[in-house]
Amino acid sequence: MQCDSRSLRGVIPALVTPIDGQGDVDERSLEHLIRFQLDAGVHGIFVGGSSGEVALLDGAQRATLVKVAVGMVAGAVPVLVGAVDTGTRRVIEQARKAVALGADAVVVTAPFYVRPNPREIVEHFRLVQAALGHPVVAYDIPSAVGSRLTPDIVEELAASKLVVGLKDSSGDLVTFREIVRRTRRMDRQGSFPVLSGSELLADVAIELGAHGLVPGLANVDPHGYVRLFHAASTADRAKARAEQDRLAKLFEIISVADLGRIGFTAGALGAFKAALALRGIITNGATNVPLSALNERELEAIARILHETGLAPDVPLHVEVA
Repeated sequence: MQCDSRSLRGVIPALVTPIDGQGDVDERSLEHLIRFQLDAGVHGIFVGGSSGEVALLDGAQRATLVKVAVGMVAGAVPVLVGAVDTGTRRVIEQARKAVALGADAVVVTAPFYVRPNPREIVEHFRLVQAALGHPVVAYDIPSAVGSRLTPDIVEELAASKLVVGLKDSSGDLVTFREIVRRTRRMDRQGSFPVLSGSELLADVAIELGAHGLVPGLANVDPHGYVRLFHAASTADRAKARAEQDRLAKLFEIISVADLGRIGFTAGALGAFKAALALRGIITNGATNVPLSALNERELEAIARILHETGLAPDVPLHVEVA
């Protein structure tokens, strides 16, 4: 479907990448996950992002991921695909492949590892846009990239039409608010979409002017984020706050892993996948190498949180995780 600033609205979950025991994309589980999201009423999907283990996917996994997503969605909502890499040439190479496979937009960070300055970041997006002639969404995730898409940078990207929107995963509401203010000043209609990647401050982000949400936790509970978005968008603060509080409890699944045994990313993404497997949405809770698997105690803790938040597991606890 046509993807532009008008279509980047609502809940656009950043999907996990289900894999099988051999490390290949589990196409059947991915199809089931996408159908689960569409049935919940999401407004788009984002594959190949941070929740999708973008830093760990090889070329074959990326291609399968995009093919399955585009085929399953069949134009019902926009399909956003991450083109995230260290430098401009690599990003352009990934982005061209995604577009050729049917991506409606590509999601691009600043270059990393090379420590670019603001001018170089803007040039990066200019070169990507010139090479593609296709919608690009800027992605601010300083915890992974190491640099910020500052309000000055975002304002220039928006004014120059190098990007059609911003996904903000900075966790910085002060800067988020300033970006919304500046882009709205450019266009009183607020046509430049600013999307929040926050699981815990989604209701506040919408109140501050966010056009949509791109939360990883929406893998597990897309219905909850759709309810939250609609409540917050209609100024039903009490309902939005109640839904946000329940989702905050659900988000505790990312904290059950023993970080003395496995890393934070393995624990967080493993928790999303384990919860989906426990709910019967995907078959295998495994993460890509070299990330370690959750253990039985951690799975039990996730199952308890699912019960407590009204998402009782649909399958026995001995879900496959590796």
